[in-house]
This record gives sequence, structure tokens and C-alpha cells, in this order.
Amino acid sequence: MVKLEFFNLFVFVATCFMHTHVVKGYDGTWYQSHATFYGGADASGTMGGACGYGNLYTYGYGINTAALSTALFNNGASCGQCFQITCDASQVPQWCLQGTSITITATNFCPPNWNIPSDNGGWCNPPRTHFDMAEPAFRKIAIYNAGIVPVWYRRVSCVKKGGIRFTINGNDYFDLVLIWNVGGAGSIKAVWVKGSSTSWIQMVWNWGANWHASSYLKGQSLSFLVTNTDSQTILYQDMVVSTWSFGKTFQSNGNFV
Repeated sequence: MVKLEFFNLFVFVATCFMHTHVVKGYDGTWYQSHATFYGGADASGTMGGACGYGNLYTYGYGINTAALSTALFNNGASCGQCFQITCDASQVPQWCLQGTSITITATNFCPPNWNIPSDNGGWCNPPRTHFDMAEPAFRKIAIYNAGIVPVWYRRVSCVKKGGIRFTINGNDYFDLVLIWNVGGAGSIKAVWVKGSSTSWIQMVWNWGANWHASSYLKGQSLSFLVTNTDSQTILYQDMVVSTWSFGKTFQSNGNFV
């Protein structure tokens, strides 16, 4: 539990600063990496399994997505982050669509293949950075027959339509909340939930983009306080109606920028 007096002060300070967008951890620097693709030309197989998003069309991420290697995925803390990627035409001009770039959202994990050495095709093995892109996204920067291309990438702010979404799963004493469509930093570092009959409860990161609270919240309207990895905070007061049920998604009116 968070003491209410301290919490009110925290909300006041956070609100004062949340409109001053200082991008942290990504300053526009470009880094070298490689990219492959998965799925089909119709984006079949584009699922956000390791982040919990499920079907990426259902969750609004579409085809501009990628699975990250261990070095970038950060055990799931990078879920929802956005990266701008361009094919490195200085190395493979015959395979690149020169002058193009794409911004993707990190929605899955590219697991290492320990049976293949990193220097012989184990592209997602540590310590490599690597993007395994949905095929339609890959084909916006490179030719399909390339299979794998060297790229330049940089972290960028996420631009999302509409507000943050909260999907509530779990059971009566274990509320698992998937937080998605996050703008700005794209990733979350802290969440609190408050029922209409409870004090504020700090949620625990569970996996991917899922956070949980082991509390009985059924029959209560819910408020959320969300802090992203840029240390911006937004309060979503009475975000979820008291008649909510598991499996339902609730969309807020606000988002990070």
C-alpha cells in the first residue's frame, strides 16, 4: 500500500511535470544491427506472445512490429517501445530499398538459438542486437530475397492513436492487467491501482506488458496511476466501471506523448 498523504503529493508533483516531455535513454543516436523477418506477406503469424498482446491486429499494432533479441528485449521491459529502422545501403545496396525507413513497435521476443554460433547465423543470440520483423514491415526497407540485412536503428518516441488501454484478466484474487497502446516511451515502469473501496495498491510487473495485484477488486470502480520509463506519470481516475468483468478492455482518454 502507498500512504495516501504521500501519494497525493506524488500525484501533484507528477502532474506538474508530466507535460514537459524529456526523452530519456534515446537521444537520436543510430546504432548498427541486423534484421530478418517472420510470418507471411499477409502478416500471418504476427503475434505479440512474449509481450502478451496476442493478435497484433486486434491490439492495434498491425504489421509495423518486430521481435527483439535478448540484448534489446530486456526480459520484457522493452515491450511497447518503438524503433526507427533503415536498411544499411552502404553494405548491401542491392538488397536495400534506399531512402526508406520504418518505425516499429517491439511486440515479441526473438529467442536465441544456442545450437548455432552467434557468428554463423545465431542472429538473436546474446550479445547481438537484432530485429525479427513482420514480413510486410521488412519489405518496406529491404527486398524479400535478402532474408537478412544490416540495418541502422534508433529508439524513438511512440505515436499511438487514442488512449492507453487496460485489459483485465486473472481471477477474483489475482488481477492481471495488460497495459497497451502506450505512447511516448511505449514502456511502463510502475503502476498503481485503486478500487473505490481500497487504498492505492502498487502493482507488480508480471511478464511482458502485464502487471498484477493480489487483491479483491470485483464490484469496484478502478483508477490507475501509470509511470512510463521516461518517468512521466498520468492518473486515470475511475478508469474502469464497477461492473467490469475479466477479459474486458477499457480505453482511457489520455496517453503519453
